[in-house]
Amino acid sequence: MLKKLSAQIVRNRIAILILSLLLLIPAGLGYIHTKVNYDMLTYLPDEIDTMKGQEILKEEFGTGAFAMFMTEGMPAKDTAAVKAKIEQVEHVKKVIWYDTVADLSIPIELLPSNIREAFCSDTSTMMVIIFDDTISADSTTAACNEIRSIADRQCFLSGMTAVLIDTKNLADKEAPVYVGLAVLLSVIVLSLAMDSYIIPFIFLASIGMAVLYNLGSNNLILGQISYLTKAIAAVLQLGVTMDYSIFLWHSYCDHLQNKTREEAMADAITDTFTSIIGSSVTTIAGFIALCFMSFTLGMDLGVVMAKGVLIGVICCVTVLPSMILVLDKAIQKTKHREFLPDIGKAGTLISRHSAIFLIIAGIVLIPAFYGYTHTNVYYNLDRSLPDTFDSIIANQKLADEFHQQSVHVLMISSDVSDKDINQMADQIKKTDGVKFVIGLNTVKSSSVPKEMIPADIRDVLESDRLQLILIGSEYKVASDEVNEQVSRLQTIAKSYDPESMLIGEAPATKDLIEITDHDFTKVSTVSIGIIFVIIALVFRSVSLPFILVAVIYLGIFINLGIPAYTGTELPFIASIIVSTIQLGSTVDYGILIATRYLREREAGTDKKEAAANALKLSAKSVLVSALAFFASTFGVGMYSNIDMVSSLCTLMARGAIISMVCVIFVLPSMLTAFDSLIMKTTRTARV
Repeated sequence: MLKKLSAQIVRNRIAILILSLLLLIPAGLGYIHTKVNYDMLTYLPDEIDTMKGQEILKEEFGTGAFAMFMTEGMPAKDTAAVKAKIEQVEHVKKVIWYDTVADLSIPIELLPSNIREAFCSDTSTMMVIIFDDTISADSTTAACNEIRSIADRQCFLSGMTAVLIDTKNLADKEAPVYVGLAVLLSVIVLSLAMDSYIIPFIFLASIGMAVLYNLGSNNLILGQISYLTKAIAAVLQLGVTMDYSIFLWHSYCDHLQNKTREEAMADAITDTFTSIIGSSVTTIAGFIALCFMSFTLGMDLGVVMAKGVLIGVICCVTVLPSMILVLDKAIQKTKHREFLPDIGKAGTLISRHSAIFLIIAGIVLIPAFYGYTHTNVYYNLDRSLPDTFDSIIANQKLADEFHQQSVHVLMISSDVSDKDINQMADQIKKTDGVKFVIGLNTVKSSSVPKEMIPADIRDVLESDRLQLILIGSEYKVASDEVNEQVSRLQTIAKSYDPESMLIGEAPATKDLIEITDHDFTKVSTVSIGIIFVIIALVFRSVSLPFILVAVIYLGIFINLGIPAYTGTELPFIASIIVSTIQLGSTVDYGILIATRYLREREAGTDKKEAAANALKLSAKSVLVSALAFFASTFGVGMYSNIDMVSSLCTLMARGAIISMVCVIFVLPSMLTAFDSLIMKTTRTARV
């Protein structure tokens, strides 16, 4: 059946190429119309209070986003003029400043202390801008862009929406460069590894089509993807599927020695599909494991990449063979010798000194595991941007001038009495790190009825069912101090109203920390479990899954342990994604060598010679595959100014090389050391 299908592909190569080119049109349109989400916090589970609170806030108050706007060294009347302009911006619901609750004619020194401390410092003033939509809504970002155009150099706009705008601008600017770097470095690697100058470009053309099909289909399947997925999907798909093309080419060249071009390609397609199905399944399994994350960014990336690998396999056995046959004359004219050294010759040396390499691996494991368990991570999302960006400068200005790092929003029932609200507000003010507390009952004296408060202010801070209290915090988002503060504030609020909700960036980030910590354990367990089962089924072995996973995890421990010794903090998502991808994508290196080893042993070869032969036959494939993965991600890691993108790509590039070294030097030693166990627990092994 497979041979007939391969023959049909060869026979219809022109039609396949025409169809593949036509499919680029809807794929391109789908890519253009796929919405990109730049707000990482929206991937938190819908059922937690911080996410439910965002929806309630939008429904009850017609808002969902807040921003802080600071003026520096500006007279009060000029600040009031800027405020008036901001209030006219579409989708700005309300701007709260001290003139909202007191006349500008009143000297700042005479204002109530809570108002003065909230809105004024020695040289600056701050106002709270409330929008009528959510943080990442197009309307909110458009409003923030207009506010920035109104402001001059003395004005600073901070908040999550400002950070998202800067992230979007930087990501959109850098994305084409990511692809260019991945292509350039891949061409260099393939030119060294392949025996034709034109074949690297054919590989990249075929994979490029697969990438566009994948990214274009996201609009239909997902509707939107995260900016992180968009940034790394193309280079990651290039890296993990390149070796499929290499395998097809080598198989085609082997068959071409005694067959016609058509017959050689048909057999190469059959060989390739049979061989890479196991490799692609483990890679897909690694990406599918990400879908088990409660933080649904994992599902976003997992679905896109699992789909990308599948599409890559299909293109490798359809589009690529068609291209090679059509361009065969050009390929033959540009033939050259391969430049990469044959490291397989070291197989005998490695197999003879297997005990030494095992001892070295054992020694390295101790500091690697220590580093792996002691690498620091960060969760505050603005850490991904350079310090020179407007939103980061504004956030720092706010911290320096007002000792304020974040604002929490407390939603509490309107049925709670004014007396209880004031009592609760007093408790909140006494909580460590609380800078200000602003609500209807905190901006008026106890003798002033609510009806005397202007209607526009009441509408912002109170609905029929709920009332809002804004709480300023001196503590930085994602810090231990703010997390403890959030817990304390939640305890206070729920003692007055069990249904109350504390929302905002800091509470949501606290949830993010707790959820992703749990996700890491869950995803690691799932990825190991799935891949363990796949390896066990492929080899019909009980022992080999343990050995192969152990070797790759040694590489993962080394890779993710290095930052602990270099003092590098990783973004929170890095360890989850990288460990899963490194396992799923590089365990193939081990599968290839283990397969060759078993064949040698089944043929009656001595275990040391079998290990040497397995390495001799497989080392080059492993080297080229690892270098291709490295090439597609390394340049992006070095270039990107978005730390989340840079860290992920740097770790994946380094992980590919580390896994390659572990597989070449440690795996043969493991195979010979545990040969008796492998032979007894592997059904296909008959020696």
